[in-house]
This record gives sequence, structure tokens and C-alpha cells, in this order.
Amino acid sequence: MSALVRSASLTHFDVIAAQCGLDGRALVAAVGLPPRCLEDPDLKVPAQQVGRLLELAAERAGEPAFGLRMVESRRLSNLGPLGLLVRDEPTLRGVLEALMRFIHVHNEALAVRVEQVGNLVVVRIELDAEGAASVRQATEVVVGVAYRVLQVFMGSHWQPRLVCFSHPAPASLATHRRVLGPAVEFGHEFNGIVCNAADLDASNPGADPVMARYAQRLLGSSLDAQSRSTDRVRQLALLLLPRGLCRVEVVARHLGVDRRTVARRLADEQTSFSALVNELRRDLLARYRAGGARSLTEVSALLGFASPSAFSRWHRQQFGVAARRLASAAAQR
Repeated sequence: MSALVRSASLTHFDVIAAQCGLDGRALVAAVGLPPRCLEDPDLKVPAQQVGRLLELAAERAGEPAFGLRMVESRRLSNLGPLGLLVRDEPTLRGVLEALMRFIHVHNEALAVRVEQVGNLVVVRIELDAEGAASVRQATEVVVGVAYRVLQVFMGSHWQPRLVCFSHPAPASLATHRRVLGPAVEFGHEFNGIVCNAADLDASNPGADPVMARYAQRLLGSSLDAQSRSTDRVRQLALLLLPRGLCRVEVVARHLGVDRRTVARRLADEQTSFSALVNELRRDLLARYRAGGARSLTEVSALLGFASPSAFSRWHRQQFGVAARRLASAAAQR
């Protein structure tokens, strides 16, 4: 089952397409999305097709910052019910916790995790590629939206310590710096935002705790009705792999259950933890190969292997050929 996303993720798509001399509706039709996705923000559409649409538009426009330009004037209302919840959270910490818990109501392919390291907080924001060679544009959209949400609470002059992207930098950083500020860096091991831990306790003077509790109940019932264990485990694996922590007991701890429960729930959905991790690794490997900028040692670490030799053994088992042979063939093209 393909992950779905609200069509609100395409807000301003047709506007930016027109500015780049493109017919937005023709592009929507080309990737098989319904025309209504540009008009009905609550329509759920396959996230994979949305990703293809953004990559196609960026390629035809010759605009590597196409996705980022779409989010330049986004508002909380674009998040729909989730926007109503975060609007009334009392602190930025509450906002981030709400995003982690309920982001699937808005985008089932998106995973958010918040980690505090000393005086810094790392907000990891990752998209499940589901076999796509590139999700560069979609990644810049979701990181850009997260940046906009944080600025709503911190004020327009607030700047994070760092905005990180795992893909290579474009030739020009003018749009990225205009939209995201000066602290934008590329080629990192994760996509996301780094800010001061003290920022998390910034208060929201307009918060309404009664409305926040009401919105949480509504979103909670919606999430419980929609979520599959397969999706939740895959999203956690996506965040844990590059940190070398993608083990079933770690995933179980994040879900608040034991490893047997995880295994049973996945079996009920005709899969297993090892099968999910293998599938995710294959998808991520295709993305890293398409990028072409990372060494096999870097790819090995990002896929969660303890050593390059372990990655090599897995690669030969999966594809019947040594990873270095494929890398050498790609470099000669």
C-alpha cells in the first residue's frame, strides 16, 4: 500500500510552475495525479507520485529550488487539522512532540524525530523514498515547512543553528539562503534542523490548551484508525538506520511494546522486521547511487552496517554482485 499525503503538500505548485513557464496541470496529468489535487487540500494522493511530480517540474524548469519556492509563503493552515493542534501548543517543545506523534495524519511517508544533544536539539525529518531514485524536491518541501512552523513560534527573525540536507548542494544557494537563512549545509547524514535547546521552552502566548486537547483527541482517533504497524516500523527504521540503531528491540521501545509484539503485528500484515529493513535499505541504496556523490564507506554507514565488509556481504546476497563492481561501472559511464 502506497503512503498517502494530503494534497495541501502541493499548495502553490501551479503558481511556481507558471512562474517557471510550465503548465502545472499538464505535469499533474503526466504523473497520473487527479486534477483535483491542485484544488482540494484534503484530498489524499500517493506520496510517491507527488515526489515524481516535483522532480519532473524541477527538471523541466531547470530550477533546483522548485520545491523550496513552493513553501516560501506557507502558513500553518496548510497543515489542516495538524496545524490547528500545533497552533495551540504552549511551547515549541509541545509543537515538535505533536509533529512527531501526528505527522502521519498529514503525510504518511514522513518521519520526524527530535533528539537533544547537550545544548542543541536535532530535528530529523526524513521521507520514505519507496523506491524513488530521488526525493530531493519533496525533502526540501518538508524541511522548508518545518522551518516555517518553527518561525511562526519563534518570530520571523529567528534562525536555527543549522539546516541540513543529505543531497548535494545546487550550483546557486541564493533561494535556499533567502528562504532558510544563511546556515544551510548539504551532504549531511540526515535532513533536518539544528537549533538551541533553550528554544524548546519558548512560550506561545496565544495557546489555548483546551483547543489543543480537543485537537489531540480528534487526531488521535484518526491516526489509530489509519495506521499500520508496517508503516510505523518502516518510518522508525528510516530514522534509526543512519545512526546504527535499527534493531527490533529499539523499534519496539519507541513503539512502547516488546519485540514479540512487533513481530506478531508485522506477521499479521504478511511481513517481518528483517524484510522491511532489507526493502528500505534497497530503496535507500538506489537513492544514494542516483546521487553519485557518496563513497561506498559512507553509504555503508548510512544504511546502518557496522562495517563496509558487512555491507559488502549484504549487497552480494541481495544483488549477486559486489558493490564495488557496480560502483566502478557507474563511475565509467
